[in-house]
Amino acid sequence: MVLVVLAAGFMLILLGLYGALIHRNILHMIVSFSVADTGVNLVLIAVGYMPGRTAPILDSNVSVADAVERIIDPVPQALVLTAIVIGVGVTALMLAYAYRLYQTKGTLDISKFTELKW
Repeated sequence: MVLVVLAAGFMLILLGLYGALIHRNILHMIVSFSVADTGVNLVLIAVGYMPGRTAPILDSNVSVADAVERIIDPVPQALVLTAIVIGVGVTALMLAYAYRLYQTKGTLDISKFTELKW
C-alpha cells in the first residue's frame, strides 16, 4: 500500500513538472504546479507511514514506556499540513499574478511576455 501511494506521488510530481514545462498558458502552468505540490505531499505522507502503529496520543491504551514502539512520528504529518497551507497561499499568489498579467497584457500566453520590466 505504501509503495502504491509513493508511486502515485512520484507520478503526480512528474506529471506536474511535465505540464509546467510543456504548456504555454500561465493558468495551465499554475494547475500543473498544484498537481506537483499534491504529489510532494503524498510522498511525504508515504515516507512517514509506519504500519501497525497508532496515533501519537498517550492514554490508557499506550503507556509512556512503550510509546516509542507503538506510535507514529507526527512530524511528517505536521510538515504536510504546513505544506498544504503554504501551497494554497502560493497558488493564490500565482493566480493573482496571472490575473494582473491578463489585465495588463490581455493574454496569458507566456511567449508574449518578452520585455524585462512592465
